[in-house]
This record gives sequence, C-alpha cells and structure tokens, in this order.
Amino acid sequence: MRCPGGFCSMALAQIQRPFLIVVSLLACECLGGCAEVDSLTEAVRGQAFVLGCISCKKRAEVGAVATVDWHFRPQGQENFTHIFHYEHPSADVVDEAFRGRLDWLGTRGEDIQAATVAVRNVSYGDAGTYRCTFSRTLLLAGFRHHVIVEKEVELSVVDAANRELAAVVSEMVMYVLIVLLQLWLIVVVVYCYKKVSDDMDARQARRALKAHKELLDCDGVNLDEPK
Repeated sequence: MRCPGGFCSMALAQIQRPFLIVVSLLACECLGGCAEVDSLTEAVRGQAFVLGCISCKKRAEVGAVATVDWHFRPQGQENFTHIFHYEHPSADVVDEAFRGRLDWLGTRGEDIQAATVAVRNVSYGDAGTYRCTFSRTLLLAGFRHHVIVEKEVELSVVDAANRELAAVVSEMVMYVLIVLLQLWLIVVVVYCYKKVSDDMDARQARRALKAHKELLDCDGVNLDEPK
C-alpha cells in the first residue's frame, strides 16, 4: 500500500468534512441523465410541499420545446381546475387560491423535463389530485412531432410528518457510513504519518552514514578495502 503524493494532507482535511464526502459520493451517482422519480404524496399542514413531476425524453440528443400545466381536483370533487402554467420564461399562477403560494422549481428553459412546483403554507384544502401535463414538441430533422404527457399525484395533508421505516433505515445507514468513513480516514492518516516518519528516519540514517563515510575518507580510511 502506497501513500500517493499529497494524499496525506488531503485525508487530514477530509476528516473534518464527512458530510461533504457523503454528499459528493451521492452527487457523483446523480450526475447521469434524466431519471423519472415519483413525487412524495404526504404534506404537513402549515409547511411547504414539493410536487414532483418529471418526464424524460426517450432520446436526450433530440431538441424539444415544452410547456407545462398543473391542474388540481380537491378531494370529493369531480372536476379539475387549472392552477398553473409555465412557458419559459413565464410562470403564471392561474388560480387565486394558489396565488402567492405556488413556486416553479422545474427546468429553467424551453426543453422542460422537470416540472416540479412548491406549494407553500399547505392547508387541508390542498389535499386532492394534482395533474401535471407536458405539452412537448420534438424538433426532429425536417419535421416536428407533438406529444402530450400527463402524470397525477394524490396528495394527503396531515398534522405531523410520519416517518416511514425506509426513512429511518436510510438515516441509520447514513450515520454508519459517516462513522466508517471517519475511521477509514483516520487509519489512512495514521498510515501516511508512519510512512512519512519512516521515510524521514531512513533518509536521515542514509545521510548520517554518508557523512560518516566521507569523514573516514578524509582521514585516509577506505571502508571498501578488506582488512
């Protein structure tokens, strides 16, 4: 096992930043292409909630222009109400009940793949079905192809957040990972320190031996001649 140049000092610095390490590792896994992830479905009354809606293109290299509309159907009702429209660069809250409470968190551009919005100060009246609609025009060679993609999110509103088992397990795994990373970095730092210390001792020993030999040579003593 070798200690690469500069790694020892880097390891010392990293001990103080375990969270940064974990975040960096997770970020590396997320740097790929578009991935469709289902939205959360339980909001806490009085808090903000993020409604996720992602629609990936089948071919990322194909250009596209899209607009997004959100509709809402309260619990116990049959009809949807148009509440939000996004067409880059304009984000318009259409329904008065959501005015000042709905923020666009999706793609900032014409080629929209993420249509995420945030609802602030959630109330029981916000429970129901949310429909996200992509109106996308694919810019193919020589012609354009129009597609419509719709997704729905069933939202419930509670007084307090319910911690699911998966969330608890994930948090425990995160803590274990942080501890293991710290222990590993400590081992690496100790090894690097010992390696550097041994190298310095060996270098000093070689210098002392060389100086002693030069001193004997000055006195006319040749250590290489057999006695």
